[in-house]
Formats: sequence, C-alpha cells, structure tokens
Amino acid sequence: MMLVVDAHCDTMLDVIRGKRRLGTRSSQGHVDLPRLLEAGVKVQIFALFIETVYKPNGALRRALQQIAAFYEEVESNRDRLKVITSRQDLQQVLTSAGTVGAILSIEGGEALEGDLGVLECLFRLGVRCLGLTWNQRNAIADGVGERLSKGGLTSFGRKVVNNMNRLGMVIDLAHIAEQGFWDVLEVTTKPLLVSHANCQSVYNHYRNLNDAQIKALAQNQGVLGVTFAPEFVAQEASVAKVVEHIDHACQLLGNVLHVGIGSDFDGTDPMTPGLEDVTRLSNLIAGLDKRGYKTEEIAKILGKNILRVLEANLI
Repeated sequence: MMLVVDAHCDTMLDVIRGKRRLGTRSSQGHVDLPRLLEAGVKVQIFALFIETVYKPNGALRRALQQIAAFYEEVESNRDRLKVITSRQDLQQVLTSAGTVGAILSIEGGEALEGDLGVLECLFRLGVRCLGLTWNQRNAIADGVGERLSKGGLTSFGRKVVNNMNRLGMVIDLAHIAEQGFWDVLEVTTKPLLVSHANCQSVYNHYRNLNDAQIKALAQNQGVLGVTFAPEFVAQEASVAKVVEHIDHACQLLGNVLHVGIGSDFDGTDPMTPGLEDVTRLSNLIAGLDKRGYKTEEIAKILGKNILRVLEANLI
C-alpha cells in the first residue's frame, strides 16, 4: 500500500460538535481512524478551524477547546494515533505498523490574538503547523477575502514567521492574499506549505495559486497540497479534474517534487465525485497512473514530498 500524507482535514470540527469520534468508523463525514488506516494514510495534518463567530474575540479559547478535544481522541486511540511534534516522532510513526501520525495545525492566526507568547504556548501544546490566515484580515496578514486591499504581512506577521522558523513549525500559506504570500517568501528560512489550494491556470478561483506563485513555492522547496474541495477544482469537479491540477503544476515545474495532496476532507460537503471520503484515494492513484505517472512519482505526490517539508521544519 502506498504511504499517504494529507496536508489538511477539518475533522476535529465534527468531533468538537459531538457528531462523531475519530476512533469509530462512521458513515458520516470523510475521515476517521479506521478509514485512514484502510486508505494507507500514514500522516494526517488535523487543522483546527476557528469559526467566524469566534473571531476576533474568542479565537484562542476556541482553539484551546479543540486542542483539548484532540488530545481526548489521542488518549482514547493511543494504540492507533500518535502525535508528531518532532522529526524523531515522525520517523517512529513511519516505521510503526497500524498507526496514523497526527500533526496538529491551526487554521488562522487569529488564535494568537496578536501575542507571540501565545505562539510559544501553542507550540508547547503540540501545535506544529499554523495557517497564517483564513479568508479575513488578522494581525498577521490579509486573507484572500481582503485581496483587493493588496495588504501583505504585517510587522507582527514577520515576527510570527521568524519565530515559527525558530521553533520548528510549518508555515501554511493556504488562504493568504497574494501580497502576503510574496512577503512570507522574503522572510522565511524554511520550506513552506500551501496545504489546500489548486492552480488558477486550470480553474480561475481566487483561492488557487497562479503560475508565478507555484514556481516561487518550488524555488523555496515548498509544496502545494492539491485539494479535492469542488469549488476550487472545477465547475463540474471530478477525479480527472483534480489530476489536471496536479499535472499542470508538475508540467509547469518540470518535476513532481513540489506537489502533494491537501484533501480538505470534512471541510466541505459534498466532496468531488470519486473522492467522497478518504477510502476513495485509490481513484486518485488510478487517475495519476492513467495520466502516465510512474509509481515512484505517484508516491512522491501522495506523501513523500510533504514528508520532506515536515522533515525540513520539525526539530
């Protein structure tokens, strides 16, 4: 079975809302531990999405509530779910059978509430990835919802990037406005992740990256996690269209080294037909094979490329 690393799912929202538990196979949603194991997912980045009602006041509280819920799930599934906070943890997960490695991410810098000390605290709680923005403006930068302002990284945002590099946290640029994207590239000393976005040249949505951004991300040794969320794939989304996004980025760059997957499972519903939940990843593999990708190239796209970014950032 091919090793899979998924850069983004929102499953903890269902957990904290009491809809289901990670350890129990469900007919609802897209991800749970039994289905992750069945699909060969070895590392899953669990994003903690902070709903708009908690912004700006209450963002940190909501993040902490979800962190507490996450660790309850870890404790309940300690034989199958391992938290990754270091390179050593990552290597142990990769060599352990029957386990999924979980990386904790926060989707939106509002959780910091403008305080670098909060970043340090979240790091100590096991958070190893931070999406600097969601769609709105925050103290770090403008999200894509404010893209017309041309606003980029703030002075505080630059400090956040520097401190994330120092701590060993992955910087996620999904949802950031384009000016902020370029600003972060100037500041960071580590490879970046765009956890869930697609290619504007294939489907012109403002959440997708243009060709110049994709090339710059590759020069940074970063990775674009191609997403299955239909609104970023095509007007009529399909597995073939997801493959088209992957193929465009690989052809643009002349290699497969800077493309991964960031499903956005449990972040939208319905999902792209053929990729209705994590167990359907075999359809994506088949689509890449049909497009002419070799087994080793598919292995890089499905997991090894994002592993490289994780190894370069974690300490």
